[in-house]
Amino acid sequence: MKRLLLLRHAKAERAQPGEKDLDRVLTNRGRSDAARLGAYLVRHGLIPDQAVVSTSARTRETWTQVAKALGNAPPALFDERIYESSPQAILDVVFETEPKSATLLVVGHNPSLQELATMLTASGDLDARRRLKEEFPTAALAVLSFASDTWTKLHAHGGRLEHFVGPKWLETATD
Repeated sequence: MKRLLLLRHAKAERAQPGEKDLDRVLTNRGRSDAARLGAYLVRHGLIPDQAVVSTSARTRETWTQVAKALGNAPPALFDERIYESSPQAILDVVFETEPKSATLLVVGHNPSLQELATMLTASGDLDARRRLKEEFPTAALAVLSFASDTWTKLHAHGGRLEHFVGPKWLETATD
């Protein structure tokens, strides 16, 4: 079985005049939300074997906060193909994942993460699937599982949505 964790970067500062989008950093709330998502991963045993992170400042900072919560964080690959990408471009990066890795975390951007999660999802909790189609807020996490022994066999409508959470849903969650 393979498990794909798709995490949108946490809340970032608005770009300042002359600042590149790539250089935007997290707000205080963003840092806090990312740390809470990391704690959620630990609490639910969703520890990635590997992480692929967009090269933007806000995704790198999101990963740093998540990694702190994980404790013994896995290696991260910073890949520019995740930034301003299509769902297929992200999937192509996923296909390159070390075959021995069972759980991969991708830290990236919308709309591509939402589109990829929606494209890959075939089953799972109906309410979570509905929310996924409606929005993919900052610091949201979609966890998909696949009955596959290799990453290259992941395909449209081949996954089960196990979890779909974000900061506002974590505030009201009982787990």
